[in-house]
Amino acid sequence: MAIVSLANAKGGAGKTTAAVLLAAAYARKGKSVLVLDCDRFSSATEWCAKAGGKIDAINGVTASNLAEHLRRNRGRYKHVIVDLSGASDMLIALASGLSDLVLVPVQGSVLDGQGAVHVFNLIEMVMQNTRSRVRRAVLLSRVNPLVTTRSLRKVQAMLGEKGIQMLATPIVERSAYRDMFEKSCLLDDLDPAKTSNIEKAIANMTALLREVKTFIADDEDAQAPYSGICYGEERAAPPSKRDPYRRYAVTSLAPSLSMPSA
Repeated sequence: MAIVSLANAKGGAGKTTAAVLLAAAYARKGKSVLVLDCDRFSSATEWCAKAGGKIDAINGVTASNLAEHLRRNRGRYKHVIVDLSGASDMLIALASGLSDLVLVPVQGSVLDGQGAVHVFNLIEMVMQNTRSRVRRAVLLSRVNPLVTTRSLRKVQAMLGEKGIQMLATPIVERSAYRDMFEKSCLLDDLDPAKTSNIEKAIANMTALLREVKTFIADDEDAQAPYSGICYGEERAAPPSKRDPYRRYAVTSLAPSLSMPSA
């Protein structure tokens, strides 16, 4: 079960859009996929419910129940997408420590870039204190296919200066994506006579999935920092007192005797 989380400390950066597009792309390929929706508005859950039951979703996900949802659904889905829209620093840190990959959507806005840096700082703290690796990268979102704006170049330069890795495949601005959201359907279900560039949108998502797979597969034996705690397979040394998120993980994420088995 591959877990991919979408996070950015700034609202409106495209987290839910990216989460749904990623889930829909997996579903289009026949993969079983679950969306864990942390947004209080439950936008991703609402879209999934209207999309014909091809993608399962659970809303109301918080720091206190994230691990329970992962344990209950372990082995049931090939992919789990965690939409961290509106999430607290605590939830972002915990989800990052449980994920195979954390993607940070960024549009052509300096504020988006600053929100991304905040998320990467949280992830860095988790890695330093657990001495474990968290795969993470920026995902450029809603990129104009023809024009690279001055603002976007500034964001790219700012992230590059901090050594933050960026996916080579952006989510390109397409009318097909807009229609997909408005009609609550997969790209294949759109009418080519009414929606342009459907094939280009499909090609964009196919390329993104290919790159995401490369990130996850680069070290398949790697264990996310908190996964051992969550699934009762802890192999690491006792948690450092300097890591408040890992201390929380031990008490909050570890299986309870009364917790239903996965």
